[in-house]
Amino acid sequence: MKVTLHVWRQAGPAAPGRFVRYDMTDVSPDMSFLEMLDVLNQQLIARREEPIAFDHDCREGICGACGMVINGRPHGPQRATTACQLHMRTFPDGAELWIEPWRARAFPLIKDLVVDRGALDRIVQAGGFITVRTGSAPEANAIPVPKRDADLAMDAAACIGCGACVAACPNASAMLFVAAKVSHLGLLPQGQPERSTRVANLVAQMDAEGFGACTNHGECMAACPKEISIDFIARLNRDYIKAAISHEG
Repeated sequence: MKVTLHVWRQAGPAAPGRFVRYDMTDVSPDMSFLEMLDVLNQQLIARREEPIAFDHDCREGICGACGMVINGRPHGPQRATTACQLHMRTFPDGAELWIEPWRARAFPLIKDLVVDRGALDRIVQAGGFITVRTGSAPEANAIPVPKRDADLAMDAAACIGCGACVAACPNASAMLFVAAKVSHLGLLPQGQPERSTRVANLVAQMDAEGFGACTNHGECMAACPKEISIDFIARLNRDYIKAAISHEG
């Protein structure tokens, strides 16, 4: 199959950027999107041109590193799919594709399609963990957890921190990411002692990083490759209000 690519090229944060056109032929429909970019980079290197910089790691839809916007949609047109798991058969022969990085003030661009998503790491470092010493793995039934809570915690913990929610949101909000981190710990018994301080610290760090406010557009859930529900944002808001009232008291 043939595809026409318009790839955002930018040598560095301070350098001007622009879309550069690349015409590709003989693209296998069984290639993943990143494999297609690998082939393009091999061609560029053979022509002694600078290869396209893009993030990737596991290529199994687990790490969240492969974030890029394809034709205006984070990770591309296929729902619940990361860019590394998106196959070229998703697109028609002769497709014209525009590829650009996440665009958010909190995700400064490094080069081409690579952005610094360290802001998400710093949010987790602000309190997205449990400090109690748990020792060796406890017996599975030692602490009863209602199945509904266990299932919800697992749903929230599915977040891979790719940042697609931020890229999709017109306000560049990280509320879905923060809500997932708050909820998957807050739903379990081990997360209760630090529940109030956790939500307060994570929200404060999110604001300090420069993410926008949530105005309930719902684009975050639509773009999320793990289909994290915006219901978790409502849960975060309830926890945050309770924490604020408790602190004032």
